[in-house]
Amino acid sequence: MSEAPYRYTAAVADEIERRWQQRWDEEGTFSADNPVGSLRATTDSLAQAATASSEPAEKMYIMDMFPYPSGSGLHVGHPLGYIATDVVARHQRMMGKNVLYTMGYDAFGLPAEQYAVQTGTHPRTTTESNVANMRRQLHRLGLSHDSRRSLATTDPEFMKWTQWIFLRIFDSWYDPEATNADGITGRARPIAELRAELRAGTVDPFALADRQSITLPETWVGRSVADVTAASDAEISRLADSFRLTYISETPVNWCPGLGTVLANEEVTTEGRSERGNFPVFTRRLRQWNMRITAYADRLIDDLDRVDWPESIRSMQRNWIGRSDGAQITFPAAGLAGNPEASFDVFTTRADTLFGATFCVLSPEHSLLEDPSALPAQWPEGTKDAWTGGAATPRAAVEAYRVRAASLGEDERTAEDREKTGVFTGLIATNPMDGREVPVFTADYVLTGYGTGAIMAVPAEDERDFAFADRFELPIIRTVKPADDFEGGAWTGDGEKINSANADLDLNGLDKDEAKARATQYAEDRGFGRARTTFRLRDWLFSRQRYWGEPFPIVYDPAHPEVPIPLPESMLPVDLPEVADFSPKTFDPMDADTEPQTPLSRADDWVEVELDLGEGPKTYLRETNTMPQWAGSSWYHLRYIDPTEDDVLVRAENEEYWLGAREDGGVGGVDLYVGGVEHAVLHLLYARFWHKVLFDRGDVSSQEPFHRLFNQGYIQAYAYTDSRGVYVPAEEVVAEADGTYSYQGEPVTQEYGKMGKSLKNAVAPDDMYEEFGADTLRVYEMSMGPLDVSRPWETRAVVGSQRFLQRLWRLAVDEETGDMVVSDAPADLATQQATHRAIDGVSRDMSQMHFNTAIAKLIELVNHLTKVGTAPREAVEPLVLMVAPLAPHLAEELWSRLGHDDSISRAPYPVADPELVKADMVTCVVQVKGKVRHRIEVDPEISEADLEARVMAEERVQEVLEGQTIRKVIVRAPKIVNIVV
Repeated sequence: MSEAPYRYTAAVADEIERRWQQRWDEEGTFSADNPVGSLRATTDSLAQAATASSEPAEKMYIMDMFPYPSGSGLHVGHPLGYIATDVVARHQRMMGKNVLYTMGYDAFGLPAEQYAVQTGTHPRTTTESNVANMRRQLHRLGLSHDSRRSLATTDPEFMKWTQWIFLRIFDSWYDPEATNADGITGRARPIAELRAELRAGTVDPFALADRQSITLPETWVGRSVADVTAASDAEISRLADSFRLTYISETPVNWCPGLGTVLANEEVTTEGRSERGNFPVFTRRLRQWNMRITAYADRLIDDLDRVDWPESIRSMQRNWIGRSDGAQITFPAAGLAGNPEASFDVFTTRADTLFGATFCVLSPEHSLLEDPSALPAQWPEGTKDAWTGGAATPRAAVEAYRVRAASLGEDERTAEDREKTGVFTGLIATNPMDGREVPVFTADYVLTGYGTGAIMAVPAEDERDFAFADRFELPIIRTVKPADDFEGGAWTGDGEKINSANADLDLNGLDKDEAKARATQYAEDRGFGRARTTFRLRDWLFSRQRYWGEPFPIVYDPAHPEVPIPLPESMLPVDLPEVADFSPKTFDPMDADTEPQTPLSRADDWVEVELDLGEGPKTYLRETNTMPQWAGSSWYHLRYIDPTEDDVLVRAENEEYWLGAREDGGVGGVDLYVGGVEHAVLHLLYARFWHKVLFDRGDVSSQEPFHRLFNQGYIQAYAYTDSRGVYVPAEEVVAEADGTYSYQGEPVTQEYGKMGKSLKNAVAPDDMYEEFGADTLRVYEMSMGPLDVSRPWETRAVVGSQRFLQRLWRLAVDEETGDMVVSDAPADLATQQATHRAIDGVSRDMSQMHFNTAIAKLIELVNHLTKVGTAPREAVEPLVLMVAPLAPHLAEELWSRLGHDDSISRAPYPVADPELVKADMVTCVVQVKGKVRHRIEVDPEISEADLEARVMAEERVQEVLEGQTIRKVIVRAPKIVNIVV
């Protein structure tokens, strides 16, 4: 039997979809208008749905986390979030809104560079090819992107403004006392204002540096504010440079010899290996660019309460920033050669337990241990054998221990069940609370990235310290009285203070909070401590020893190579040079003592450049590091707004329109941002930091980049391995009758996980387009389950979505003749009710992004119309309108065949008639003495008073009640009335 000639098949879908995509492109159907500039409205389209005052239409700014353009292209798991945002965008346009929705490509990064190293192909060639392929795949899916706004981070026009923002941050310092918007205290200010304040003596640089944990140049150690005001302009300029939000420093970094580059903390696995390549990562001190994100730590935490994000994501950011209130205590240390006044600081949230500190521990990376030769040459008297690690001297012990610790990951170092290791440094500290001498150890469970990299150990009240004290035979002094049933070990609960007094301070008998306050005040009064808030967050390591990244817009005068010189905006962008070798110099993965050598450093003609920066033509040296991949993704939401502007980052009117606050005291931002939970810390935190600096400097009006965040789930798939554990192509696996699986006749094992090329279970969207059509793929992915939950892919189930669209097609189109069969005759009441109940339910589901249940309601309506056997226009047209965001090509085709000339994309979304939504009648049960005695049909919206009156007027009810006294009537309208007699 031959197929009906006009059936909705994959071939018909392909023709319809390509034709409508071409029309959308030609007509600019999805263009969003800006209030001003080159993308402003050329007609009155922006004023559609406007008020009488001719204000622009209500806007909706929707974004996906933009992808990295992989050479393997998309699989069907990738578009899940993209389809969802497209459904929202299309629905919002039909609600009359001006919708900004586009797609960009995060095109710098390591994969393209590694491919270039392997093949000799320039990363730009590979990247542009990958971008073109991904654009084609997404376009074929029917995504309603405004193509005028699409971009890649590698575009020179985009890179120019990335470099401009870097310079903006470089030109800023953070004034924690400055008045900001909405009652905020603290903001970024131009560095020139700091120079002026230093000259005038209105800013104390020593207090400011202490507050922000900034190390001043050695020439300023021990000097005063009076020295600052009397200093030369050059000295003040160098002092101000110390406070820049972007700076170079010799800092502990994650050095990966196997990759030949340093990595941010977030790019290192918990096992201490690189995310890319799985190479060992070591801690080294190297000269690197940093961004002072820590200056914004309080605001980054506090403003999480002002955005509409999942609480799980907000918790992840709060934990990553890690704010702790406590005290910083200074411990004098004796025994360091040539430094009789050596000391180190510890941060503690429990200053009241100082009386119980019996030893101190420095991280292996602590600055006091950088030169082991400065440590004592002999073990001090009283050193126990357990403390030495078997070494002959403290110097040898510490040096060996530092090497071992450098090869361990953070999780391994801090694992609770791992035996504590460490060695005595030979240094002796003085407990400032009571003058006791305490030994100073180094141990890998103390990390340089937390607090000060040093701790005072109170073994009686800390389990890790207790385990260390037990292992190394160290004394234990309790300062908190344990519970009566305490069985030993560290007591970490509350209790009154004990053993906590000296000649001037007595904390005994106090509770924890009072004791903390008094101990902190005592430390401040005696000059050995102060109240302080610390953060887990470290400054952002912002340089990579790579080729394929944004060059820094920085040069150096060879006479003063330590002073970075920013380039003027007129010299941007700084383009990458053409090089023959794209790879940084890599080393033996285990050789921690190597140094970075960047690809750009070999481009001599580019590194040495003659420029006139105001002093006449001179030869300068360019910065040879590049920015990390996170740079472009930290601000692309702004470029989408004004992608064609070359003279300004973003026009103020356009930024305020698309990102401005929705209410007084609001923070503004993108209306809907959809992406994976894996970006909760890195990208989102960095983007928030950049945006806040731009807000402080007056470049944007919004305080946050993303107002609402939604994390979609993942599409997962079954994968199969043979007897060798090797993955086999999932599409060639056969399901056997007994529930087992085979590949080419051999048994295979099924497993379940993320879809991907390496597991050979990826399904290309191109295959789905060919077999079913894009609309079917869209409907299937949106119907698989709640959007925020991961779900399994099943190719065989896609046909169900195709059949739904075929039934919808048959309602309007005769499969034999191709003629429209929609009737203009009025629909019967049941069909009217089914239609408007669907409109009501689907509208509610769409507003909540419950697309799976919306599709279920549309299927119900199609089934109703199919069963009735007629297709009245007053039911079919609302049905097509509701389907349009989900299956836009089919909806456009049917809308056109229904006689409409304009695209359905901006047709008004249907509105339900309340009278047709409510149920006809419902059954009310009447109980007397707990037994059902009667039933009546009532209006579902009947009031309790009317229902009681109606029931009591029933003849049957009066018969049942005859001769009995009514105690009370319990009414639960409209379903039940219970009469108590």
